[in-house]
Amino acid sequence: MLSAQKGSDRTEPHRPVLDPPPRRPQAARGLGDRVFRYQLTATGIAVLAIMAAVGLFLLLRATQALRATGPSFLTTAQWQPDVHRFGIAAVLTGTLLIAAVAVTISVPLAVGTALFISDVAPRGLRRTLVSLVDLMAAVPSVVYGLWGLFFLQAHVIGLSRWLSDWFGWIPLFKVDGTHPGDPLASASVYTASAFVAGIVVALMVAPIQCSVMREVFAQAPAGEREGAYALGATRWGMIRAVVLPYGKGGIIGGTMLGLGRAMGETIAVYMIISPVFVIQPHILQTGSNSVSSLIALHYGDASSFGMSALMAAGLALFLLTLAVNFTASTIAARSRSGAQSEA
Repeated sequence: MLSAQKGSDRTEPHRPVLDPPPRRPQAARGLGDRVFRYQLTATGIAVLAIMAAVGLFLLLRATQALRATGPSFLTTAQWQPDVHRFGIAAVLTGTLLIAAVAVTISVPLAVGTALFISDVAPRGLRRTLVSLVDLMAAVPSVVYGLWGLFFLQAHVIGLSRWLSDWFGWIPLFKVDGTHPGDPLASASVYTASAFVAGIVVALMVAPIQCSVMREVFAQAPAGEREGAYALGATRWGMIRAVVLPYGKGGIIGGTMLGLGRAMGETIAVYMIISPVFVIQPHILQTGSNSVSSLIALHYGDASSFGMSALMAAGLALFLLTLAVNFTASTIAARSRSGAQSEA
């Protein structure tokens, strides 16, 4: 009987024992945690509600003008709302040109400063540099505007003339009414241009971009940095192989955040440019415009219909800036890209 029992044990199929599924650890939620969570949720909802309220307010106030002009609001360069001939083609072009000049100048400056602070500067100097960069972001816009109007504009004419003489064959750098190498050319054709305004705005947005990039660069894994050095990489080789690939998302996110700020800048641009209501693609030539400076220029003397037209221009700028900022936030949230480094 015992042998029969052993035989039955040998013929019985083996059944594997399945481990229970792992349980995810959960923190105990006390009263304080629940209150904190509700506060954060309420804050997020309040921010979205305020943003939606601003957009709804602009849409309601702009309805009268948008109904009168229709789709031509995006293609008309003139601004004469009292006779129903107005549009944002000229001011939107100027806004994008000024923002493009600002980003072109500010991004290399911000990237270089952020890399110097995070990877090159001595430890004792980093805190001072961070404070100085943050202080630049706190300087009022009117101070930058005064500096650009009374100091920068006079000293950048030589650069504008050089760019026009050597690169005037490119439509972007062409200046009407001048000839290359003409010593008698008036300097006034190079003042109050989108180029001067773009330089000023670049110095305003560079601290914001630098702060975003610096935070991402500082989070590059120390193990990969040391691994690059162990393989014989120089400091620049480590930055190129580890820090820059890891901070790619931060660079893009900071750039787009600065772009959103550059498109909405008002006072500094208003003080420097000479407003024109024609599509002006030449950044070195005097005369430009932007949506924000248009609103600042005509807000005080606008009629009821003119105010609706200004609200329509503000709505277009609001939607454009909102799209840029949302894109920047999405990219910045995914900026932890250390796994993509080459070290």
